[in-house]
Amino acid sequence: MRYLAIDLGDKRTGLALGDAVMKIASPVGVIEVPIETRGGEALLDAIEKACEEQLGPAGELVLGLPLNMDGSEGPRAKLVRAFGARVSQRTNRAVHLQDERRTSLRADERMAQSGLTHGQKKARRDAIAAAGFLQDFLDGLDRPGSNDEAPAS
Repeated sequence: MRYLAIDLGDKRTGLALGDAVMKIASPVGVIEVPIETRGGEALLDAIEKACEEQLGPAGELVLGLPLNMDGSEGPRAKLVRAFGARVSQRTNRAVHLQDERRTSLRADERMAQSGLTHGQKKARRDAIAAAGFLQDFLDGLDRPGSNDEAPAS
């Protein structure tokens, strides 16, 4: 099974790809579509296109769930859950939710010594963060109950 990870952002959405056999996640790019454009429809269009390009007819999605440091859910997590249900409905694919705490920090740490400019780092950060939580998801596939699915609406 192949998975496309989505790190949902207000202005940029990071994408990463991985599979259950190799259990390796890799950043694949960033969608530069603000979430509020056309009530989220423009981003849904772009995600649907990315699914077709990266996964083909099969594969599932992993959406980063922004939990508070204590593990509770705030308003942003509720927004992500609701958007995940829309993504699932639009793409007709399962959407798993994965804790994304500290993935942006880990992405920044990975790029700290890279020699990239601030702009180059900013452009890659969301995709690297998506690869981080996708790797966590893939590593947890063998543990029962470790990966949630977004509720269908």
